[in-house]
Amino acid sequence: MDPNFETLTWAVDDGVLTLTLNRPYQLNAFNLTMAAELEQAFRQVRRDNTVRAVVVTGSGRAFCAGMDLAAEGNVFGLDESAAPTAQLLRERLTEAPFQDGVRDTGGKVTLAIHDCDKPVIAAINGAAVGIGATMTLAMDLRLVSTKARIGFVFGKLGIVPEAASSYFLPRIVGMPTALELMYSADILSAEEALSHRLVRSIHEPDDLLPSAYALAHKFIDGRSSAALAMTRRLLYAGAGSTHPLEAHRRDSLAMWHASIRDGKEGVRAFLEKRPPNFTQSAEETPYLG
Repeated sequence: MDPNFETLTWAVDDGVLTLTLNRPYQLNAFNLTMAAELEQAFRQVRRDNTVRAVVVTGSGRAFCAGMDLAAEGNVFGLDESAAPTAQLLRERLTEAPFQDGVRDTGGKVTLAIHDCDKPVIAAINGAAVGIGATMTLAMDLRLVSTKARIGFVFGKLGIVPEAASSYFLPRIVGMPTALELMYSADILSAEEALSHRLVRSIHEPDDLLPSAYALAHKFIDGRSSAALAMTRRLLYAGAGSTHPLEAHRRDSLAMWHASIRDGKEGVRAFLEKRPPNFTQSAEETPYLG
């Protein structure tokens, strides 16, 4: 069932969900409603077997111009009386007042993206600033329009990087470049973003979404949803492993589960010289540890 969102549009075509940030008159500025809806959307992506890949883009001329700073009170939606500490967040992260009054809303979104088990492609059509930039770091690939502009502008506002970007950005561009991008708070052109290896490719505006869809279909057509989900988990987990033995344990478990279902069908189809009929969903995969 297609969800009814206030700040997003949801459209599925041939297994690819286009999730569009849809506040065009505010340049798709991020507010608490959008945060909640993005988190809900990616939790639904994980459960929805009609969705096999996701393309995220913006309505109008921007991707997302950052946090909507016109909100009253604490514009980030935080409870200024909460008095959090590192220990309290370790012990009571999902309890009141920390769940809604301290946890970074962008971080809850990127954790949902990270957990969604489907390929996620950002099609950045215009300005992507602040949370508009950091939310894309949890997506698997970023394609940009020639009109795209990307900025990690937190230093200019006296705030810090959010949306778990301290985890994602160094893994994408390396630590020295991540530090430079955050320290400088510059607005990057599409070409500068590509030179930093922050984005995969640059496209003319009319070619951006077709290119993103073509890439999504390259990932999912004739592929096992279960194998894709486990592959995504293996690579993200492997990047943080301290020894290859940890990766070996996860690989072994994933290979065992793949081999008894879709892997068996894939081998049979290869030997019979026919397209495979994969039936295992991402939801049917095990926790890999």
